[in-house]
Amino acid sequence: MSALSALPFLKPVHLRSPRSSPGGQRRHTLPASEFRCLSPEDAVSVFEIEREAFISVSGDCPLHLDEIRHFLNLCPELSLGWFEEGRLVAFIIGSLWDQERLSQAALTLHKPQGSAVHIHVLAVHRTVRQQGKGSILMWRYLQHLRCLPFARRALLMCQAFLVPFYQKCGFEALGPCRVTVGELAFVEMQHAVRGHAFMRRNSGC
Repeated sequence: MSALSALPFLKPVHLRSPRSSPGGQRRHTLPASEFRCLSPEDAVSVFEIEREAFISVSGDCPLHLDEIRHFLNLCPELSLGWFEEGRLVAFIIGSLWDQERLSQAALTLHKPQGSAVHIHVLAVHRTVRQQGKGSILMWRYLQHLRCLPFARRALLMCQAFLVPFYQKCGFEALGPCRVTVGELAFVEMQHAVRGHAFMRRNSGC
């Protein structure tokens, strides 16, 4: 069982009422909205959303399909997917990092002893953009991290035009990132993750 499925604030929300068949028996229906950790079986759906979201903007994806599978095998508990009626509509993938700032190696490595969660990518399906889903998903992801005893910080790198979005999510800019991808430059951002004991007292973790 993934760590995510045990958290009360990440249980499926707005569940659809069970429908009855003519014979009076209930039919099972998919939840209208569900948040859960991703698995390697979700990799293709993840990559399809990511490719559409990033190729037109930067010409490349933060994670290629084999890298998505790599991280979802190594650290699925650091991912979060938003599903509507069984269909993936938005996701975050992260891994652990063990240094103060991100370096080029952070793009492909998972450091199990690290205490910083490197958020590789957040993407929303094109059909549900401009609905605030990215902000909601990030909020739920940060709540999830606060219930993981090893997580102390969340780090990410983004292009300058995305800095205001992440600042609204509670991140602070640390300055230029040492990581480059082709000719692209990034700003590194950080969010402090409160300790495990605090969240046990305040959110039922």
